Amino acid sequence: MKRTTVTLPQELVDELLDVAPAKNKKQAVVEAIQERIKRKKLEALKRLAGRGRRPREAKA
Repeated sequence: MKRTTVTLPQELVDELLDVAPAKNKKQAVVEAIQERIKRKKLEALKRLAGRGRRPREAKA
C-alpha cells in the first residue's frame, strides 16, 4: 500500500462520512475512489456497447 498525503475540504469529508457506511475516514475515501473507478469503467463499456460487428448469418 502506498502512503499519500492529500488535503481535502472538510465539508466534503464530512459529507462523505455521512453517506458512506465506513468505519473511518481512510475506508470512506478508499471506497469512494473504488466507486469512482468502477463507474468510469462502466461508462467506457457502455460507450463501446453496440460498436462491435454482429456475426454474419451462415448461408444455406
